[in-house]
Amino acid sequence: MVTVKGREDVKRFLATLPNEIETKLLRGAGRAAGKVVKDDAESRALSKEVREDLVLKTSARDGRIVVKVTVKPGWGYSLGVWQEWGTAPHFIRVAEDQRQGRSIGRINKLSKEGSLVIGGQFVGATVFHPGAQAHPFLRLALDLRGGEAIAAAQAYINRRIAGGKIVGTAEPEDDA
Repeated sequence: MVTVKGREDVKRFLATLPNEIETKLLRGAGRAAGKVVKDDAESRALSKEVREDLVLKTSARDGRIVVKVTVKPGWGYSLGVWQEWGTAPHFIRVAEDQRQGRSIGRINKLSKEGSLVIGGQFVGATVFHPGAQAHPFLRLALDLRGGEAIAAAQAYINRRIAGGKIVGTAEPEDDA
């Protein structure tokens, strides 16, 4: 009769391996790849607000690792959308329903006369904005640095596997 020792240890190891790969290896590799893209996007962003509000997030769901480089909600996000996609030509006017009774100083006073003041200049009841050209920074960063991002993820994985084991913790590494 054949005797096998360590079967339970092997079963336990194989049962914990997928979770260990996900938490200790793949999320960190995704974070390393995302950092390459985020750093490039920061260098391409035109405004300080967008650069300061860029964030990198990783999550695990449905057996997949998701890495997002995006701009936090707020003014920086609005600027980022306008920079990434541009704006179409449009008219600007003071809308009564948008004011909600709040004082807008000189514009509020002049609205009775149907005039709009921008930068101290009378421009009439409406002004035409020619739109803004797109200056992609997120898509461009991913397109141009995708190869480097993959190499960073591979380097992270190589550092974490030693002697047939996954070394390190599930905590993110310091980027310092």
